[in-house]
Amino acid sequence: MSTDAPNDANDAEPNAAATDAPKQDPKRKLLRLAALVTLIVGSIVLAKVTGVSERLTPESIRGFMEGAGVLGFVIFLGVFAVGELVHVPGVFFVAAAILAYGRGLGGVAAYAGAVLSVIVSFLVVRGVGGQMLADVRRPFLRKILDGLERRPIRVVAILRLILWMAPPLNYALAMSAVRFRDYVIGSALGLLVPIALASLFFDWVVATFLAG
Repeated sequence: MSTDAPNDANDAEPNAAATDAPKQDPKRKLLRLAALVTLIVGSIVLAKVTGVSERLTPESIRGFMEGAGVLGFVIFLGVFAVGELVHVPGVFFVAAAILAYGRGLGGVAAYAGAVLSVIVSFLVVRGVGGQMLADVRRPFLRKILDGLERRPIRVVAILRLILWMAPPLNYALAMSAVRFRDYVIGSALGLLVPIALASLFFDWVVATFLAG
């Protein structure tokens, strides 16, 4: 992924600076961690208790997308982002987009929703929890984080290729020292192939089993 190359040299200094920054106050760090855990667990529990998680199925998502007309696309993006926060599998939204709009527009909607959802997760987690992993010194974790800081776009893209929209990946990257710009570019690059393949698969399923 050559897109990353020009950024590596430019990013080395800012990311190194982030790593060398003064450690966060332990008490403040603990409070932010507690707030983040409360937010994540609370949102998941609330979604379960209210039945939101169970109601967000490919069929139900497709239904409101079609029923909302032109606004269905915008609503889909918003629901996708919220669903990612409450751990609704992203593949549900990809399937719903293909069911509602077909392979072309549905693939675009699925990709846009996937990128937006991981961006929203990043902003929420970093806003609440901060960069708690930036000053980690344990050798194994430090080695991983150093690689992320040296080649942020490439590493994020590879992680997305493997783990897609996995919420734990969103949390870990948000709490690292990776810059928002690099996170967005890496995520956008890394999600291209998985979302394209998923779109082709669901289009095949629709054509093979649901057509007619």
